[in-house]
Amino acid sequence: MAGNWRISSFNGALLAAYFIPAWTIAAFRMVASPIHGLYELPNISLALFVSDHLQLSGIETVRVALLLALGRMTVVAFLAAFLFFISRPSIREGGDGDEALGMALSIGSVMSFAGVLMASQAGETTALRLHAAELMMMLGTIIVMLIERPAPPQAEAMPAALSFRQT
Repeated sequence: MAGNWRISSFNGALLAAYFIPAWTIAAFRMVASPIHGLYELPNISLALFVSDHLQLSGIETVRVALLLALGRMTVVAFLAAFLFFISRPSIREGGDGDEALGMALSIGSVMSFAGVLMASQAGETTALRLHAAELMMMLGTIIVMLIERPAPPQAEAMPAALSFRQT
């Protein structure tokens, strides 16, 4: 039924449609080749910040890349769990799958905000725009989740014949 979708569920599903493939590809590229994957566009702000300000060795830079990949995959896992939860109408209508979306949005927002700060420090305008766009998408969904009223509890439907019956 098309009328039982909550706005936050629909918005979260659209968000998951973007973040699951984009962040999974970026994370797998960092796992396959940590240094090369770290210096690609979605991660360049962190790579330049780490190389300019922290002066880490090669193995420490690999660890930073793998930690970033782990963070991205954590967000992807929460979004996948949210998509699983909203695939069942009884869970979707009650808004019971919103916890997984909330966790994904909180972790992802912190990561994107850090990306915005690091991109502005490094002077990478393209990465700044990418991280800012991702942050605005997540913040928009957070605002929708906060403003949207909880779903009303559903009363069990009684047959019409029993509702008029007097005892």
